[in-house]
Amino acid sequence: MNWGIIGENLPLYAEGAKLTLFLAFGALLISFPLAVSLAFVRNSKVRALRYAVTIYTLVFRGTPLLVQLFLIYFGLAQFGLIRTSILWPWLSSPIVCVLIAYVLNTTAYSTEIFAGGLRHIPVGEIEAARAYGLSHWAQARRILIPAMLTRSLPLYGNEMIMVLQATSLASTVTLLEITGVARRITLDYYIQFEPYVTAAAIYLTITLVLVTIFHFVQRRWAGYLDPRSS
Repeated sequence: MNWGIIGENLPLYAEGAKLTLFLAFGALLISFPLAVSLAFVRNSKVRALRYAVTIYTLVFRGTPLLVQLFLIYFGLAQFGLIRTSILWPWLSSPIVCVLIAYVLNTTAYSTEIFAGGLRHIPVGEIEAARAYGLSHWAQARRILIPAMLTRSLPLYGNEMIMVLQATSLASTVTLLEITGVARRITLDYYIQFEPYVTAAAIYLTITLVLVTIFHFVQRRWAGYLDPRSS
């Protein structure tokens, strides 16, 4: 065993963990308002809008994230119009491409999660809001969105963890997040076991922290939905 090498490279793992958290939570922060908005469109009575969102979520949930990442990072460079545009300095950056891929992917999943939560709101709550004469915006802000989010917490918590694990794919486009650091140590020192065990331990630690936070949030704001609490 060569754990001394791992000890020497702990600062590199720390930098990789920072990048992992930046990619995961950056994508989630951008996608959250998009998914909340698209959830309402997903349940819209306007058929064209509803179908457009359905097609978007189907495409990004029905294809591998790795393929989406490669299409954005490698595929866009094939178009001369993009390479000569003002967007190219951004689109040539691996961090930007990874964030775009993650945002598009997690927005698709989160939209379906929130749309399902919206559909499961009891009709009585909506009718009560209408009886009070609340505007559509007031109904959404005070009744629909809070109820939708509390009902979606368990599934959205799982989605957050999936996004965290998906950051490991960023190493395929040269980024040194946690998995990228483990791969680099493997190539530099010709050891296989210790770098990836360390990476797995870091992912597990972050995941346990997220699970603990979500359990607290769920008990605090969505405990009334748990039949065991009645």
